[in-house]
Amino acid sequence: MLTTLNTAYTDTRADDLAWALGREALPALAVLDLELGGATIQLRLLGASHQVLLEEERGRCSETVACMPGSSTPLPLGVAERIGAWEYEFAARVETLSEGSFAGRAQELLALVADHPHGLAGTFPGSPHAFTAMLAQRQEGQVWWRTWHAYPQEGQLVVTRTRVGVRMPAPREVHPCG
Repeated sequence: MLTTLNTAYTDTRADDLAWALGREALPALAVLDLELGGATIQLRLLGASHQVLLEEERGRCSETVACMPGSSTPLPLGVAERIGAWEYEFAARVETLSEGSFAGRAQELLALVADHPHGLAGTFPGSPHAFTAMLAQRQEGQVWWRTWHAYPQEGQLVVTRTRVGVRMPAPREVHPCG
């Protein structure tokens, strides 16, 4: 789903993004509710970027990547945490592209997400290449989502990837002497 977000472009620099787990639902400009194999996922576009709310029988998980005044947790390159019965993994990277490459990549990503049944993208006023896009899926008992945050004025694209899955028990050691 592709929508135009009628709001000021709040997080205007990739460096403004922060990451947080466990936040309550923040006011959203666009929401996509999904049911994926027993998991309820809500993709939320904020004026200041994105939030994902995941809920299933094992618990809840909330990820926020946004411009959050007063936040002391900048966007990390990677995180691995245990959340109840889940393993949570997050990775982020910043791509810097030329103006022509940026426009092409923006069009490609918006087309991919807009046509996907588990995708949500929103463009901001002022530039057709200022957007936040999200795509979710479930594979082999794990929930995955990817996000893209575009900053055309800087030629930067922030790409994140998250995986949440059941924590596997540690393998038992087998001793040769029984």
